Amino acid sequence: MVQVRVIGVALDSARQYVILLRPVADEEDGARMLPIWIGAQEATSIAIAVEGAEPPRPLTHDLMKTLLETVSATVERVEVTRIDDGTFYAGITLRLPGGTRVLDARPSDAIALASRVGAPIWVADEVLDDAGIPVSAMEFREDDALDEEKLEEFKRFLEDVDPEDFQG
Repeated sequence: MVQVRVIGVALDSARQYVILLRPVADEEDGARMLPIWIGAQEATSIAIAVEGAEPPRPLTHDLMKTLLETVSATVERVEVTRIDDGTFYAGITLRLPGGTRVLDARPSDAIALASRVGAPIWVADEVLDDAGIPVSAMEFREDDALDEEKLEEFKRFLEDVDPEDFQG
């Protein structure tokens, strides 16, 4: 397992969101990055957590954090464990009053939760070997990053949204 950190959330050339993970102890010559494609809502949730922003109302991952705190559980670590036919798999290791438990999770949810609670994120060596790419191969324009303006737009949406807007 290799410990990684969230470098950021970006848009690829097809305008799909991708989270970028990079090993904590990475040498510049062989520097690799692990891109994982995720949905727009998960991208926003991760970006908010990484930026340390506070949404006006709790997002799903904020609720998960509160639930864990309420039952005296802590996130010990998050692991991206494997990739199968382009789908990444992850686990969340929880420390509970009665012991430790590993929950199956989507990497985007696991990383969003880890970003909120400060838990370390690990990637299996095989995943990094199979799906990691050289940092030099990543070419993102500065406007591809999920920037502060987009976060502010999402926060304004959350402030103005009315549950009736979603009724059919």
